[in-house]
Amino acid sequence: MTDNENTALYAFRKYGDTVLRTAYACTGSIQEAEDITQDVFLKLHSSQTEFANDEHMKAWLLRAAINLGRNFRKSFRFSRTSSIDDENAPQIASPVDDPDGIRDMIRTLPQKYSEVIFLYYYEGYNIREISGFLGKSENTVSSLLQRGRKKLRMELEKEDNYGSERI
Repeated sequence: MTDNENTALYAFRKYGDTVLRTAYACTGSIQEAEDITQDVFLKLHSSQTEFANDEHMKAWLLRAAINLGRNFRKSFRFSRTSSIDDENAPQIASPVDDPDGIRDMIRTLPQKYSEVIFLYYYEGYNIREISGFLGKSENTVSSLLQRGRKKLRMELEKEDNYGSERI
């Protein structure tokens, strides 16, 4: 095995689930998240990138997953089509447990908010780390997190009001 094969295999074993969850947060589709995860590790395998440490590698992987997720959301396939499998198949368990449907509500937020909320609450990163992943200032990430929380709170209150009217 070459060094790149060893690095990619090591990274996949250590961070594969994290990359998958991040890709799922960006796309909302387990199938697309799996494709993006595969693409991220293929990029790692073919790149000559040297990492200072595991955190640097993890940041590179998450940045790649977020970028590919953004590209997917901008694609024609995302905006103009839907899969027959998605509409007719039973729901597949997501990589993130979501008994109350909050993850689905987060996914409906604009991507700039959903990414930050996912990385902060589901992956446990702090604002400084998220700013590094997204290439944004800490103040911007903090503002996005605050605005995202506000939008999510409004959606939760709207659903609570709707649910109480139906009863």
